[in-house]
Amino acid sequence: MSLKERLNADFKEAMKAKDEVRKNTVNFVRAAIKQYEVDNREEVDDSKIIEILTKQVKMRKDALADFEKAGRTDLKESYNKEIEVLMGYLPEQLGDEELKTIIKDAAKQLGTESGNQNMGKLMSAVMPKVKGVADGGNVRKLIEAFLAE
Repeated sequence: MSLKERLNADFKEAMKAKDEVRKNTVNFVRAAIKQYEVDNREEVDDSKIIEILTKQVKMRKDALADFEKAGRTDLKESYNKEIEVLMGYLPEQLGDEELKTIIKDAAKQLGTESGNQNMGKLMSAVMPKVKGVADGGNVRKLIEAFLAE
């Protein structure tokens, strides 16, 4: 079953179960997928859906920081639930140790050891390898720590 079919089936299930958070979240994702298909005049595959899901998670995580500053705990809880729903459709995320290994291997291949001037090179080498299975912000933090060593 493709991700698109799974999203449609889960939307129907959420409607039957009267699970408003899941229903609304899945509906937002379905709308984002449809918008992409209309804008680009192409049918999306699972890899593109994963990109769209990752973007949706990132948007919600960015909004969480704003809600925290504004003291909006009600919205914060709602967005955390939505993030949880979205993460269920993404592949399992890599842990910090796995990411550190990938970063070290990429640095070895590039011949970079330390210094912030190598940040861009290392990010551009690592991100394609971890696309969809690691948060870019987390990867950036780990690369910064690696380059500071």
